[in-house]
Amino acid sequence: MENRDTINLLKECDAGVKMAVSSFNEVLERIRDSGMKNLLSESKEDHEKLGNEIHSLLNQHHSSEKDPNPMAKTMSWMKTTMKMGIDESDATVADLITDGCNMGVKSLHKYMNQYSDADQTSRDICGRLASLEENLCKDLREYL
Repeated sequence: MENRDTINLLKECDAGVKMAVSSFNEVLERIRDSGMKNLLSESKEDHEKLGNEIHSLLNQHHSSEKDPNPMAKTMSWMKTTMKMGIDESDATVADLITDGCNMGVKSLHKYMNQYSDADQTSRDICGRLASLEENLCKDLREYL
């Protein structure tokens, strides 16, 4: 019998990775500072690699991927569009991505608690994703 907590945790991580990559794609072309652009490009690649690991694990569990909540994705796009319409600075991008990272970390820890019977591999992946978000948030401080 499949461990539903494992599958559910992996699906939430998958949706989180997709949300992050989508957010990176929305802002990458707007960044002026080359250091910040490299930072976000590298983070996008790291998220994509982790997403590939998650997809592989979901396939091993004979489970499908999970897309981000459409409402959350729409709200994120609206917030980005509005804030960037007012101020197209790198500081605005850093602020937006930092907010997203903080929400992601909060959600990931909530899901780890909610799906407490998930296997260690999926818990480790979730922890790695949370660390990616926390480190990006810290690295973006200089651009706020």
